[in-house]
Parts: sequence; structure tokens; C-alpha cells
Amino acid sequence: MPNASSPLAQLSTGMAETVAVASRSVVAVHAGRARASGFAWRTGLIVTCEEALPEDEDVEVCLPGGATAPAAVVGRDASTDVALLRIDSVQLPPMALDAAPVHAGAIVLAVGSLEGTPVAAAGAVSLAGPAWRSLRGGDIDARIELDLMLRRSAEGGLALDASARAIGMAVFGPRQRVLVIPAATIERVAALLETHGRVPRGYLGLSLQPVSVAHDGVGAMVMGIADGSPAAAAGLRQGDVILAWNGQPVRSIQMLLRALGPASVGSIITLSLKRAGEPAEMKLTVGERPAD
Repeated sequence: MPNASSPLAQLSTGMAETVAVASRSVVAVHAGRARASGFAWRTGLIVTCEEALPEDEDVEVCLPGGATAPAAVVGRDASTDVALLRIDSVQLPPMALDAAPVHAGAIVLAVGSLEGTPVAAAGAVSLAGPAWRSLRGGDIDARIELDLMLRRSAEGGLALDASARAIGMAVFGPRQRVLVIPAATIERVAALLETHGRVPRGYLGLSLQPVSVAHDGVGAMVMGIADGSPAAAAGLRQGDVILAWNGQPVRSIQMLLRALGPASVGSIITLSLKRAGEPAEMKLTVGERPAD
């Protein structure tokens, strides 16, 4: 006779209850032929995975129970794989995200939606590491990898720990690894998307090429300057070699790009240069990168 009080039965019941509660905030996302999941982040706002959301397609969400509602894209950020949708016709209970640390070996659940029906996968956190930078240049607050089988339609759904905390969004990473876009990243990026429709990024208006500089190591040579750009306004010239940024030596072009995050917009920086072989210093106000 089955023992409903056994530890395994209690675990099973607890997991099923966690999925049932979380699924009230989870939707299926349809855009053309693409199928993904999303979850209520704020009243009327749905977070989903950017990579699974095609451009120039009408979007609708399939609500718990199967009813559908049109959705509008508020904004998207490919670098962090976060997109934000708005639905006006229905209200779902927002899911509170928890940015507390995650540890390797912890039990985890991924909850998505298939045509309004909950889908779930169970596994463990296989890696919990520090902040990292995505291949598309996005700053991700923690590296969390999951050892579980995720349905393609569940990408963009919630990742939950054994305490039913929503630790972030389950997505596919390189080599089809299942990653979590952590709560802190979602909160930061979704707030920018709600306000600006995109993630503002710093802009200099420079085309750069790495060069070796005698006794100074590495520099970034200015190969081109965009008309009307912050670099043009500051008086940079083609052939200038940038040696340092706010006193920090240039080690690579990537270092300069990493410095042009959202917080850099509007800041005043000091560039140490070599111009025609002579040292020079120049101040520049970082602009906002124009929309593509």
C-alpha cells in the first residue's frame, strides 16, 4: 500500500504544489511559429527570453487555462536575453524574484507553459559562479547552470529552488546548456526596458584597432570617427592612439567596450593619448548609442 507520508511522497507532493502555484504566473508566448514561455514580472508586464522572440512578428500569450491575449513588445535586450511584453486585457499575479545566492547541488525546478498547461522539469544546479559577460556583451550577475532537460517551449519560464524562490529565468545557452538569467539581472534589465524600451549603452562614435605601443604595451588606434559623435565633439582625430581610460591602461578593445555600459551614459571620461608621437589628454562626455 502506498505510503503518502514517506519522504519521497512528500517531496513529490511539494514539487507538484510548487509548480501549481508558480504556473499561475506563467504564460506561453507565441510569435509566428516560435513557442516559448514567460512570466508575470509586474502587473500587465511579462518577462520572456529575447532569443526566442522573432523580430516583426505579432505576439500573443496563452494564459493559464488556455485563453489567449495579444501582447506588445515593450523592449528587448539581446545581450542579456531579456524581453519585456505588455498585456492589457488580463492581470496575472506577478512573481517575486529572489536574488539570494544559489549554490551548486541545490534542487531546482523549471516551470513553463505549453498552450496554457504547465510544464515542468526537475534537476540540480550544476554550476553556481560569479558574474560573467555573455557572448553578446551583456552583464549577467551570476553564472547559474542547470542539469535538467528543458523543453524548447519552456524556455523563458521560471527557475525555482527547493524553497519555491524564483531565482530567475530558464534559457538555453551555448551548446544547449540550460542557464538561468538570474533575478538581479532581470530586475535591472526589465526596469530599463520598461522605462526606455531598450538598454541604453555608452557611445563614443569611434572605430578602433588594437596596436602595440613601445614601452606602453597595448593601445587602441582611432581608425574612424562618426559625424556628430561624442568623439568628434571632443576633438579626437584619426590616428590618435588611446593609451588609458580614466587612468586605467588599455589592455584590449573589449576593455573599452565593457566600460560603455548603461551607467556610463552622460559620464565625463579622461582619455590619455598619443597624437603624432606626443602625449595628450582629452575629456569626453559619453553619449547614448543610437538605436540600430
